[in-house]
Amino acid sequence: MRLNAKQIAAYTGGTFAVEPLDPRALLTGITWDSRDVRPGDLYVALPGERADGHDFVAAALSAGALGALVMQPVAEDVRALARELGAAVIDVPDTTGAVTDLAREWRAHLQGRVVALTGSTGKTTTKNLVRDVLAAAHSVVATVGNQNNELGVPKTLLSAEPETEAVVVEMGMRGAGQIAELCSFVRPDWGLVVNVGESHIELLGSRENIARAKAELLRELPEGAGLAFVNAADDFAGFVRAEARLDARCVPCVLFDGSPDAAARRVAADAADMVRPAVWAEQVELDEQGRPRFVLHAVGFGGSDAAAPHGEQASCSLNLRGLHNVGNACAAAAVGRAFGMPLAAVAEALAHAEPEAGRQEVLAARGGFTVVNDAYNANPDSMRASLTTFCALEVPGRRVAVLGDMGELGDFARACHVGIGELAGTLPLDRLVCVGELAAHIADAAEAAGMDAARIVRAATVSDVLGEMDTYLEPGDAVLVKASHFMGLERVVEGLVN
Repeated sequence: MRLNAKQIAAYTGGTFAVEPLDPRALLTGITWDSRDVRPGDLYVALPGERADGHDFVAAALSAGALGALVMQPVAEDVRALARELGAAVIDVPDTTGAVTDLAREWRAHLQGRVVALTGSTGKTTTKNLVRDVLAAAHSVVATVGNQNNELGVPKTLLSAEPETEAVVVEMGMRGAGQIAELCSFVRPDWGLVVNVGESHIELLGSRENIARAKAELLRELPEGAGLAFVNAADDFAGFVRAEARLDARCVPCVLFDGSPDAAARRVAADAADMVRPAVWAEQVELDEQGRPRFVLHAVGFGGSDAAAPHGEQASCSLNLRGLHNVGNACAAAAVGRAFGMPLAAVAEALAHAEPEAGRQEVLAARGGFTVVNDAYNANPDSMRASLTTFCALEVPGRRVAVLGDMGELGDFARACHVGIGELAGTLPLDRLVCVGELAAHIADAAEAAGMDAARIVRAATVSDVLGEMDTYLEPGDAVLVKASHFMGLERVVEGLVN
């Protein structure tokens, strides 16, 4: 972002409580956390349940903010400080809405391609892989962490410069219409749907409704000019494409497929899909640490694959763990290839990508055992993938899974937790620790599926888990920790590692 205070006031419908000393001075960043202010930033005072951002305007100005957006009158001493520092204070009707207004106007300044993605599971990992692939050849700005909501999405746009070649925007949603609302100001050129799972089924009621909500991203792509990326392995792929009316709107579709039967699906594809650009994986295997190795295939992109009758091939290996990440890698490869990057360069970039903290992060504990930290979030799809990956690792000692409640499942919560328990009961786990009321259904279902009751622990608190693990774990053991973020099981990870 490079905007002066008068532009910001005009874009947000604001008025000056304090005029800037230099009206030509550019504000070059945006934050609503006064602790993160950098010189030249615009500070946004957001109201909150625990703290009101208006209480920190003075701290933000003192830290170097050149302007502040407020929606409440600020004290005279704060206005005096702003005048002393030459900063602007802009009064707007709603500070949250003002962030969106700024992003909507700033979008017109961006000359590069905006790529948006969504999905039920794996979207943050896929976003990171897309970012890392494109960064090997282009200037890139991408959503930080999983800041994929009504504040994080506009912040991503505002973090880009006009000349940034690629802006990668992760979009989350909790209900119908939310992705379309984000697209109204993001105006993505390209859109990618990672998959359709059970996340947010509490509010949407069915996977079909979830697919319909995800398809909003592709439906908002510019007619005759956009580009859609769809997971051919997802059972709702056809539904999403039809819901978005891609063919009728002349929006080309790129298919990606990281499933074990990708090659067979490719052979069985109908004539229309055979001529679409596609990326898929073959010869997939896991190393002793559960990291995939495979051969990437790409066809239909022109350029270097045009002379080869069967397209391009490139060997690829990932630092990320689990077969599910092959699909995420194929998605990122499809975007990179569509940007014109050779498949070999894409594969090299994927090989250097690292997992984000809290997502199947392997940590060495002081006690000589290993902790697989996957406590950032969970839904049924990611829980199944995490368990399967964990049980594919080579472990010299015993395997322990610490599983907590999964949220946002509504009336489906019990059935979803039972399904995880039924899977866990068939896996080679030496101990299953279930934390929380809903996770008790995992324990019950695992026992019903045949797991010895002596290997199952029902825990109510983090302290209970750590107490159990303190006497059980030995050098060489491995522990998986997985739950929805509200369970706070990162405290289990910290306790085990330290």
